[in-house]
Amino acid sequence: MTTQRPLRIGLVGAGANTRSRHIPGLRALPGVEIVTVCNRRPESTAAVAREFGIPRSCASWEDVVRDPEVDAVVIGTWPYLHCPITLATLAAGKHVLTEARMAMNAAEAHRMLAASRRHPELVCQIVPSPFGLKGDRVMRELIDSGFLGRLRQVEVIGLTNAFGDESTPLSWRQDAALSGFNMLTLGILHETLLRWAPPPVRVLAQVHAFVAERPDPETKQRHAAGTPDTVQVLTILEGGARAVYDLSGVAPFGQGQGITLFGSDGVLEYDLPTDRIRGASKQRGAAGARRGELQDIPIPPEKAGGWRVEEEFVEAIRDGKPIRHTDFATGVAYMEFTEAVARSARSSGAVELPLLEVVGGEGE
Repeated sequence: MTTQRPLRIGLVGAGANTRSRHIPGLRALPGVEIVTVCNRRPESTAAVAREFGIPRSCASWEDVVRDPEVDAVVIGTWPYLHCPITLATLAAGKHVLTEARMAMNAAEAHRMLAASRRHPELVCQIVPSPFGLKGDRVMRELIDSGFLGRLRQVEVIGLTNAFGDESTPLSWRQDAALSGFNMLTLGILHETLLRWAPPPVRVLAQVHAFVAERPDPETKQRHAAGTPDTVQVLTILEGGARAVYDLSGVAPFGQGQGITLFGSDGVLEYDLPTDRIRGASKQRGAAGARRGELQDIPIPPEKAGGWRVEEEFVEAIRDGKPIRHTDFATGVAYMEFTEAVARSARSSGAVELPLLEVVGGEGE
């Protein structure tokens, strides 16, 4: 009987998600070893290696990619490094799991997708939006059964007060040099919606930074916020439905994150932080539909989904199973949407999707 060779993982970037999810998730899988790590600074690299007992550390991400003992690279950096590390990793013949958002812009996302298609033998995965995973199957089954009828409208809400305090230091998420066209939770909410609704074909947006300057976390000097703290988007979806996005990082009260789908026959409402599904449908003859009230829709344990990113990555490498959450094509779709929002806000005009010009274009 032959023993399967261990799958050896190299980490580039060890932020909160890598520490709380990827490292424990990978270590829970039999025959998976984390063999090396490179963080942003030498001292933090050494600290992560000590904390998690990782046997080797590297001085640069290039060293991780070149390491002959590494079979797959997990990228936990900010978006500005996702594209170059992914391209180098694939060129080195290694599998890649990259943190979301996929890239800085649509041009980078397309380059990553093209590289993945040149290497079909390698697994390429993006860390998915964790929102809606628990109730995803229930939502899909209801929609497929005709619960909504014909989709007419969608509301996407993402209201927080993460940036409400003007003295809060500038976050990497507000630095366009590190995050690109990504803004607030736009990409993560849109990715969630793409599981349940058709993609947008037209985008009209406005954005604004109510807190235009923030102190640098290291120098304490004030710098301009490179991304907005409020975003509103109107879209036309494939098939004709309309969607509205209302996002804010400066909403002190009435906060929440959710997606509501309105159809000709019913409504489905998903509260993302609590995984609570509510709805009513004429097709079901529900009392709630007659009274105009939404009823709770349970998520049976046997249908409940969850976070299995690391497991899915390893299964795809070892057994050839498809990546569902999230493949590079889906990443390109949400990066094109995010860039379309930025372009529309800048021009005060509508932008059609898919984008006609990305490679060599804006955000290159």
